[in-house]
Amino acid sequence: MGRVLIHATVTVDGFMADSDGGIDWMLGSDPADADTTLVNNVMAEIGAVVGGSNRTNTIEEEELPYGGLLKVPVFLMTHAAHAPIERDGITYTFVVDDIEQAVEKAQAASDGKSVALLGGTVSRQCLELGLVDEIQLHVVPVLLGNGISLFSGLASSVKLKRIETEAFASEIHMRFRVVR
Repeated sequence: MGRVLIHATVTVDGFMADSDGGIDWMLGSDPADADTTLVNNVMAEIGAVVGGSNRTNTIEEEELPYGGLLKVPVFLMTHAAHAPIERDGITYTFVVDDIEQAVEKAQAASDGKSVALLGGTVSRQCLELGLVDEIQLHVVPVLLGNGISLFSGLASSVKLKRIETEAFASEIHMRFRVVR
């Protein structure tokens, strides 16, 4: 069974989105080939995704995990039952209020690869439940000053062991193992 990992791009001050949920700040960097290779290698390890759904349980173009490039099953947390949605060869399955069940379903569908967790709420819940094996962060050199934090609101501290750090032209890439 593959790892459960938080895979996120954040600002130097730890935000995954601006105050309105925008991520335009990610688009201005000029990555080196090594940045692109590293991110592509991480994406190749991913066999399924768990994330949060939007309020209407639809799949909007700007909400596609990994911009729709990653063709793996996606499990979306919701508060109301909804039939799966098929879009561009990706099946989006809605899981009602049970993050552990969503992770289990994603692991079963991942073909032995890793399960990526997307979004602050999903990531924090999984950390608090002890479901996360690894955190992979890509830090973009920008300060937003305020926005949506990836880890703000954790109920308790989580000890990490750094297992890799890479720095190239436009980003710093860090991998941590969650210490249990």
